[in-house]
Formats: sequence, C-alpha cells, structure tokens
Amino acid sequence: MSELGIALIAAGAAIAGSVATGWFTRNAGIRQAEAARRAGERQADALLETVRMTLQEQAAVRVLDLRRQTYVRFLEAAEARSLTERTGRGRGDDDGLLERALGTVLLEGPAEVAAAAQDLVDRLRRHGTPDDLVEAKLAFLSAARTAVSPPPPAG
Repeated sequence: MSELGIALIAAGAAIAGSVATGWFTRNAGIRQAEAARRAGERQADALLETVRMTLQEQAAVRVLDLRRQTYVRFLEAAEARSLTERTGRGRGDDDGLLERALGTVLLEGPAEVAAAAQDLVDRLRRHGTPDDLVEAKLAFLSAARTAVSPPPPAG
C-alpha cells in the first residue's frame, strides 16, 4: 500500500472518528438539555405550589380574622343590649346595633355560630333570666371559638 493510501485511510478514520464523536456529543448535549428542562419544570411547579399554598393560607387567615371581628361586634352589641335590659341605661340604638350584628353573624356563619347567636338574641328578646343569658352566651362563645380556630396543618 502506498503512502497516499495509508494517508487517505488515516484521514478517513480521523474524519469518521470526529463524526462519531460529534454525533455522541450532540446526543449527550440533547439529553442534558432535556434533563435540565425537566428539572426546571419541576422546580417551577414546586414554586407555583408553594405560592398557591401560601395564598390559600393567607385567605384562610383573612376569613378567620373577619369572623373574629364579626363575633366580637355581635358580643359587644349583645352585652350592650343586656346591660340596657338589666339597668335601664344604655343607648337608644342598642336594639338596632344588635340586629345589624346578628345579621352579619347570620351572613358570615357557619351555621352553628349563627344558630347560637340567634338563640342568644331570642333569649334577650324574651327577657330571659341572667342564668339563661349566660348559658346562651357561653354556647355562642363555644361555637365561635370553634369557628375561628385555625385548621390543623396539612401533613
């Protein structure tokens, strides 16, 4: 074999080796890019899930805070109405305040708290005994505490 033939064979082998190496390198690069894309997607999904959970928790806290404020206003109105009943002294708008506060509790709920608030107002209207009113107030407080307790953490 002549030197030219050996040189051509060597050059052909070098070119074939380069093509094969380039092909495998290209395939490895594609696989790495695909793996990086999937990892990025998983990371983005995890971040979105974290944001979603945070927003849900914040919304739940806002609902509990609104309920707490609603229940406090109702209790204040009920106490003012009860004080007026017992002492004859109070503001002229105690009944109106109590009705508005009751309406807000009925709207805000939940049903157990609304029922307990309605029962307390009914007993106030019937001029219930002090023990009767205390019993109704305690029932409302118990239902309200349950309603404003944060849910257990998801696990």
